[in-house]
Amino acid sequence: QDTEEARRQYAKPLQVIEGPLMDGMNVVGDLFGEGKMFLPQVVKSARVMKKAVAYLLPYIEAEKQAGASSSAGRVLLATVKGDVHDIGKNIVGVVLGCNNFEVIDLGVMVPAEKILAKARELNVDVIGLSGLITPSLDEMVHVAKEMERQGFKLPLLIGGATTSRIHTAVKIDPNYSGPVVHVLDASRSVPVASSLLGKESGEDFYARIKKEYEALRVEHASRQKDKNYVPLEKAREKRTPIDWEATQIHKPAFLGNRCFENYDLAEIARFIDWTPFFQTWQLQGKYPKIFDNPVVGTEAKKLFDDAQKLLQQVIDRKLLRANAVVGFWPANAVGDDIVLFDYEEATVETPCDKHGVHTSLRYNLKAMNGSSARFAPEYTRHAKYEIGTKIHFLRQQGQKAAAVPNVSLADFVAPIETGKTDYIGAFAVTAGLGIEALVEQFEKDHDDYNSIMIKAIADRLAEAFAECLHQRVRREFWGYAKDEQLGNDELIAEQYAGIRPAPGYPACPDHTEKRILFDLLDAEARADIKLTESFAMYPASSVSGWYFSHPESRYFGLGKIARDQVEDYARRKGMTVAEVERWLAPNLNYDA
Repeated sequence: QDTEEARRQYAKPLQVIEGPLMDGMNVVGDLFGEGKMFLPQVVKSARVMKKAVAYLLPYIEAEKQAGASSSAGRVLLATVKGDVHDIGKNIVGVVLGCNNFEVIDLGVMVPAEKILAKARELNVDVIGLSGLITPSLDEMVHVAKEMERQGFKLPLLIGGATTSRIHTAVKIDPNYSGPVVHVLDASRSVPVASSLLGKESGEDFYARIKKEYEALRVEHASRQKDKNYVPLEKAREKRTPIDWEATQIHKPAFLGNRCFENYDLAEIARFIDWTPFFQTWQLQGKYPKIFDNPVVGTEAKKLFDDAQKLLQQVIDRKLLRANAVVGFWPANAVGDDIVLFDYEEATVETPCDKHGVHTSLRYNLKAMNGSSARFAPEYTRHAKYEIGTKIHFLRQQGQKAAAVPNVSLADFVAPIETGKTDYIGAFAVTAGLGIEALVEQFEKDHDDYNSIMIKAIADRLAEAFAECLHQRVRREFWGYAKDEQLGNDELIAEQYAGIRPAPGYPACPDHTEKRILFDLLDAEARADIKLTESFAMYPASSVSGWYFSHPESRYFGLGKIARDQVEDYARRKGMTVAEVERWLAPNLNYDA
């Protein structure tokens, strides 16, 4: 109604866009840049703008004036090949659009050749790359190299959760002679793009950034030289000291996999940690205290209320589906690897006067019979049972004080030479099944706000689902903490026994191990979660990882590792050193 009224007041419908609509969005952009308006308000304002433009477009086309408007610049955005995460990229697109930039969004899993071909075809002014998983960092380097090879001069913006200013300076910038800038968040995208495209400021900004990144590289190289690393064998001598004789090992209630389809979303929602939800919207503060924040509290509460309304619709109308698969296997540690043993499953019937017969399952480990010859002697030397597969972990190599161990996740499973059979678990969960139809409908309605909102909610549900099942593992499926009684705040603070580290995260940064995990769980068939070529999970709102039960197991960061461990790891995994160096590039203490 307001748009129609404005259309009647102006001689041409295009003037409504270039006049009051862009004037309003310019005010929104300025206020956001000054910190006087917050991201949810910006996205809501953009929704109004998009709906108004959609209403006016038929009138503009009728007058053959479409495309006559001017813009601040044309920006191409893409999530790189192998990566499916796009919330941050979409937010950047909305913010740029609010500031009169024309945004071309190629979506997710976009290969370098498509990005660069579209950039040429559409004559864009800036290319922006996004990614969440660590393999995306290497793909961004590849795009930069291709831009240099093909003679591009366009500014290249780098963004995403795993990206950083130092990585951009050290790994990406040296491969491209044009401007390369790391953009920390959506609020920085506009001033960076404006500075790069400014007729007078562009060259100065470009020169200043290049100089800054050169200084960062020199500083980074100096810091690397100052750090001390111990040889792998010395690091292994300082494994986590655990008294395995005194350790009580708990046997899981079942071995193998158990699937969960269409898990109750209302039950999952009880486990949601809302603090990261606000961080997605660039509102800083812990839930629920954020509501008391004098600066962002009011807007945070409005955002939360909108999320609760949409979440309730999702639950009531079953708009999303949640699937999972959980598994357990008998296991032992061999050095920094964990071997999983084969077992046989048998049905046992026990007579009962009252109920007739009780049926239960019995699991018997298969005795060694020589078929494990495909494994090296280091794995079979102490083995009593047939080895089915093995999982590979890495060990900290940074020099530490005498009493501080160099930790590996393998430390938290009983070594094979103890003669004790231990166990390890794995899981894969998703809460994103069905999200495509919802996003498509919101985007059809020009509703970026709810498009971003549903993805943020699905992400929270996936993390909550992982937390929900981990509680059931501790209490029920593995049962090593049957009496645990923790509230949600205590769960968020991880005040429980055991851990669930994920391949690709600080303690086990190698994403290729996710293939082993998915094969063990048969997760693609059983939970409908797919792996991309870079081992990102799809739907994006998915979580997977390992279960460790030992009370001393803990999260840690691997840090940098030396060439001797890379070579050892490549041998253990049957990969080339170059392949391992590519997947573990952020963790190398040397230039590969």
